[in-house]
Amino acid sequence: MAKYEIKGGNTLHGEVLISGAKNAAVAILPAAVLVAGVCRVENVPDISDVRILLNILEDMGAVITKEEPGTVLIDCTNIKCTNPNPELVRKMRASYYLMGALLGRFGEANVALPGGCNFASRPIDQHLKGFRGLGAEVEETEEYVNLKPSEDGLHGNRISLDVVSVGATVNIMLAAVLIPGQTVIENAAREPHIVDLANFLNTMGARISGAGTNTIKIRGVEALHGGTYGIIPDQIEAGTYLAAVAAAGGNVLVKNVIPKHMECITTKLQEMGAKITDYDDCIRIVSQGRLHSTTVKTHPYPGFPTDMQAQICICMALASGVSRLTESVYETRFFGYCEELQDMGADILINGKTAIVTGRESLHGAEVYARDLRAGAALIIAGLAARGTTWVHNAHYVERGYENIIQKLTNLGADIVRLED
Repeated sequence: MAKYEIKGGNTLHGEVLISGAKNAAVAILPAAVLVAGVCRVENVPDISDVRILLNILEDMGAVITKEEPGTVLIDCTNIKCTNPNPELVRKMRASYYLMGALLGRFGEANVALPGGCNFASRPIDQHLKGFRGLGAEVEETEEYVNLKPSEDGLHGNRISLDVVSVGATVNIMLAAVLIPGQTVIENAAREPHIVDLANFLNTMGARISGAGTNTIKIRGVEALHGGTYGIIPDQIEAGTYLAAVAAAGGNVLVKNVIPKHMECITTKLQEMGAKITDYDDCIRIVSQGRLHSTTVKTHPYPGFPTDMQAQICICMALASGVSRLTESVYETRFFGYCEELQDMGADILINGKTAIVTGRESLHGAEVYARDLRAGAALIIAGLAARGTTWVHNAHYVERGYENIIQKLTNLGADIVRLED
């Protein structure tokens, strides 16, 4: 297992280029299964989750060509497999999007239950409700989900999600694109990567409207064709670097972003005392001394993202006063990193779904363990801001979602290296 060694105390300066969005990429790549032709996908992040997905598709019979860094050609025309390799599927959470894609293309699927970050119990009941609403029979075991058409066959339908779910919204969209009739998803997720997936599918010939609102309409088409599409910048990667500058200090231009997508994060950092300046496709953050306390509650987009909860907690741990951080999406997410932060001197009290964070003047280095992707990123930020040396174990979690994080931070002046245990 690899770990990161971070010698804290350096402020961050310069420019950082944000990669394509992980959460969009892991939905768009399975969507290529629905396309009869070659998809040229640009701005694809070079992260382990993407590499696993491409391996899964190739194992299923897709032809994958890496044209240049960040650009992948995917031809799923000759795929016939509806039972992807379970060992690969279990390596990542977003592999469950193969359920919707295979159901949409072949009318059936047999997909192992996924793996990924284990920071919460994340049931797929809303996904299965959607599949049933589209006319699928669902058989779920402890290890697999088996989907096949009911006697009435697959058909469009009106599906109202009981809770806002990004995963369920994506899976229903994927399944419905090639199914006859109109499908309406009510209480749909509104995240930028939902819009990105819809734009990708529409570029390939789908008829989807309403993405970005809570009601998405999908009119089934007979086939999708190949084309070229560029993935949006990663909102959470950008937010992570913004939080790192806010916590460790400095002056950084974050490039290749969509500032509108970032407002749920930048408004909080401004409230805490950082200076934020938006440009057309970049954001400058300048630290202005010690941060101020704040209150944050995570919500589905356009609210403050749960994937930024751990990173903003680091800022709170160094801010003056007492902050409150409430998690409304994955309530057990605190346990992935708060104990580790306490080992670094943070004052955090967990009370149910809320963390009460009393800011300290500084944190100190320690040996800590990442339990999931975003917790790992947060512990790196803590190490950058801390006095002394921090070792963050389980680097593989971080590398699921951050491309070239060591090089990018080093270019900003951080003292961080990757070591093999």
